[in-house]
Amino acid sequence: MTLSLCMIVKNESDVLARCLSCMEGIADEIIIVDTGSDDRTQDIARQFTTHVYEFPWSDDFSAARNFSFSKATMDYTMWLDADDYLSEKNRFQLQKLKETLSTDMAFLRYDVAFDAQGNPTLSYYRERIVRTSLKYHWTGEIHEIIVPQGSIGYFDIHIEHRKLHPTEKGRNLRIFRKMLADGKTLDSRQQFYYARELMYNGDDTAAEAAFLQFLDGGQGWVENQISACLDLCRCQERLGKPDAALATLLRSFTYDVPRAEICCEIGKVFLSHGQYRTAAFWYETAAASNPAPQNGGFCQIDCYGYIPCMQLCVCYDHLGEREKAETWNEKAGALKPNDPAYLYNCSYFAAQKKEA
Repeated sequence: MTLSLCMIVKNESDVLARCLSCMEGIADEIIIVDTGSDDRTQDIARQFTTHVYEFPWSDDFSAARNFSFSKATMDYTMWLDADDYLSEKNRFQLQKLKETLSTDMAFLRYDVAFDAQGNPTLSYYRERIVRTSLKYHWTGEIHEIIVPQGSIGYFDIHIEHRKLHPTEKGRNLRIFRKMLADGKTLDSRQQFYYARELMYNGDDTAAEAAFLQFLDGGQGWVENQISACLDLCRCQERLGKPDAALATLLRSFTYDVPRAEICCEIGKVFLSHGQYRTAAFWYETAAASNPAPQNGGFCQIDCYGYIPCMQLCVCYDHLGEREKAETWNEKAGALKPNDPAYLYNCSYFAAQKKEA
């Protein structure tokens, strides 16, 4: 099979070469659509491809992505953002997939947040490669997607989203507000992301109302409903509504089995109240959970291991059960042996033994 790489870019001169270098030897065709750069983005793009186009920006990501896909001529089409990156291991795995892919759509892992050691802490699957002849179409002006259809495969290949500069402040919220001003009715998915943009921009009161509108509508995708409960809880906590926040977390159980992310948040509530035994119950539930990234939801990886282990160490230390506390600390250390909090606890327990 042959592969077209399609990208939309704007002022990405600091990261574009890094991204395109990762795809050398894998992409048979590179298509770059520039939406208004005033730096060296186009010059850098032309070092890798002759297929560089300009597309007037209209506050519509789908329009730009669909234009880029319209230029693809290979068997399959893949998209990346300019600040995406593939390690050598994942480059090799992508090359192997290229030799064997037969499904219409390939979903790959997207790592979008990292800890101090560079390990991913937030990851989810995204539609990444599609069969060109089926003319897949992007939808949504912002937080755009390709609606899944045809035969689908999930592959444990990680694309790393390594930003060097922040997204333009307020851009996404501005686009949503323009949509609303133009009389557009947000669908359930757009309502979820609109609420998140309000939250990211510090308007917890408006975000709370928007999340409740999304959840009460009852039409959202289950993973978005669970994520909305977690986000809404945090808004309510900042608004001084602790009882509502806890009720929101418990509401998430009406959508599916408890997620570790939710259990950790409930554990934090009881830990803050000094209810260590109850907090330990929720953290142990989180530690016993298994991530299911193929569900498609946002997976906060540390909630399935490191965070509950560390917090169980704290809980059992407060309960005077030092052996259990130390055991949980060692489990945390097995996951992140160089983490400062784990090393601090090691020193703490060593000092306790010395005093005894």
